[in-house]
Amino acid sequence: MDRLKGQVALVTGAGSGMGQVVAKMFAQEGAYVAALDMLEEGLRLTKDLAQEKGSHIKTIVCDITQEDAVKAAVASTVQEFGKLTVLYNNAGIMPEADHSVIDTDVEIWDRVQAVNLKGTFIVCKHGIPELIAAGGGSVINIASFVALVGCTVPQDSYTASKGGVIALTKSLAAQFGPKGVRANAICPGPIETPLLMEWLLTDPAAKALRLARIPMGRFGVPEDIGHLAVYLASTESAWMTGAELNIDGGLTSFYF
Repeated sequence: MDRLKGQVALVTGAGSGMGQVVAKMFAQEGAYVAALDMLEEGLRLTKDLAQEKGSHIKTIVCDITQEDAVKAAVASTVQEFGKLTVLYNNAGIMPEADHSVIDTDVEIWDRVQAVNLKGTFIVCKHGIPELIAAGGGSVINIASFVALVGCTVPQDSYTASKGGVIALTKSLAAQFGPKGVRANAICPGPIETPLLMEWLLTDPAAKALRLARIPMGRFGVPEDIGHLAVYLASTESAWMTGAELNIDGGLTSFYF
């Protein structure tokens, strides 16, 4: 399929999990893809998966908390593919030491904010001018359902960072809509990534408790997010901007 033919997408956190799957799906839908991650080995796998269909993908080892590195990655992408039309801000961390505000170290708080929120800011800072130069495009920011509801087992820095991503997304939509740039936030529920599954497989009670809260009766898979991402990256969503899109199996609509 060619739903993204002619698009050039930069995907952060593309070396594993949801970012890896989305980078592959973008490439298979006809986009040229710059896949960014700090994990060189993961990027090699991403490239192999995407190129099974003869797709065009460029891998860049990049720490998105470092402005010079992001600036260089954006420039390299434009130099190779001629333009940039999609920013997919997926990179994020969720360390075990991130708890409540009353027992989370400041160092942990700052590290989460640096990757999840500051990293998104830096990519947008250097990527959005290229989207404008290309005549418009789509910014897709990965937030989370946890930014929309409270939790008695908190990850407060992660939650705050994702709330910040939603707020930033709405500001981007208002600022850059007149210049042809759309900005939307995806709020995934629990997704079957290696990080989540490793934890839940060792704690059956925790897994059962969380599944009981999801009306659809299963965790999401990266492809669930990928299908929405393809839509937001394509011209099919040409009049959608400033939205926060829950894709959580009904979790945030569940009361009891």
